[in-house]
Amino acid sequence: MKINTGKGQISLITLIAIWSVSAVTSLPGLAVSPILGDMNNIFPKASDLEIQMLTSLPSLLIIPFVLLAGHLSTGRNKLTILFEGLIIFTLCGVACLLAKNMTALIIASSILGIGAGMIIPLSTGLVVDYFTGNIRVQQLGYSSAINNLTLVAATALTGYVADINWHLSFLVYLLPGISLLLCLVLRRESPAAEPEHSDQYKQTTINRRHLTVLTIFYFIITYISLVITFDIAFLFEKYKISQHLAGISISLFFLAIMLPGLFLNRIISVTRSYTNALSALIIAIGLLILSLCKSPTLLIFGVILVGFGYGIMQPLIYDKAAIIAPPQLATKALSIVMAANYTAIILCPFIINAARKLFANQTEQFGFLFNGVLAAIVTLIAFMGKKDFALGLDSSYYSK
Repeated sequence: MKINTGKGQISLITLIAIWSVSAVTSLPGLAVSPILGDMNNIFPKASDLEIQMLTSLPSLLIIPFVLLAGHLSTGRNKLTILFEGLIIFTLCGVACLLAKNMTALIIASSILGIGAGMIIPLSTGLVVDYFTGNIRVQQLGYSSAINNLTLVAATALTGYVADINWHLSFLVYLLPGISLLLCLVLRRESPAAEPEHSDQYKQTTINRRHLTVLTIFYFIITYISLVITFDIAFLFEKYKISQHLAGISISLFFLAIMLPGLFLNRIISVTRSYTNALSALIIAIGLLILSLCKSPTLLIFGVILVGFGYGIMQPLIYDKAAIIAPPQLATKALSIVMAANYTAIILCPFIINAARKLFANQTEQFGFLFNGVLAAIVTLIAFMGKKDFALGLDSSYYSK
């Protein structure tokens, strides 16, 4: 079976290999999440600082290595970098599985963050290299969907096996080993050259203005949406709603991010140049529902709206990051934009806490209200900038 790429055809196994890399980028930190509350029991001598390091160090290390992998991709074979990242990730997964003390777990998890950082820009870079035009937009949507579906499925799996034995939650870190084997086929089937009429060939170097706006835009919408993962449990606790339901709502959040990726081109054909403005509006409405309502049904509906709006914009930002650079620099441009995502993950709780102090509001609803207002401002800016490259969409996205 052959798959159309917009510039030729590839085999189904090559497509599966590309998808498999998209799946593993969501794994860092997943194994630790279900056992975080039990760390003091698992390692009685572990300090609070060590437990914080276990979750924060891998995320911090991802950012510089995302940027490093993007930079190296311009001068080295991308598959070599990808294989090195997958090997590091898999070996560290084995080390985590066998770790017997907190120090070993921190070291293995941190080095795993290095491997993940090397993989992340190349996962999207593979889609950019193998596909072009509307088919690339579609595949970036599928890639985002696979990433978030894996996140939900792996979270459920690690939570289940962690109840049996905490070591087993680290089995999820062995999945990159499967991707490593699948990616061997990429050496046999290289991507076709980008068509000379494509937008990428109009660029001689990375368009720094567009890259800057895209990076800032991506950081802002990621930060705005992430309040769900950080604050929803506290909101449900305030309203005396089951924490189990809070966990389900977070899963639904990631499933909602996944959903638009399955039919992204159809959404674009309807919303056209207003795609980003309407997506930001959906996020704003969802967050305002969360800040004003107490009904579990409405709260979950608000969570789904936020995820859906974000899920539309994310793959489009990745596609635009590829367009603003010539083919050989596309992965480097992507790495800079994708680093904004992980920076937002780290800074989100600090920004919200700073805003709480600034406005002297410590209520559980504040984060949703504050970010909802920010989303409304983004909506207005995106509406006014519908003809701007970063904030709107031109006819090349929906004319076919």
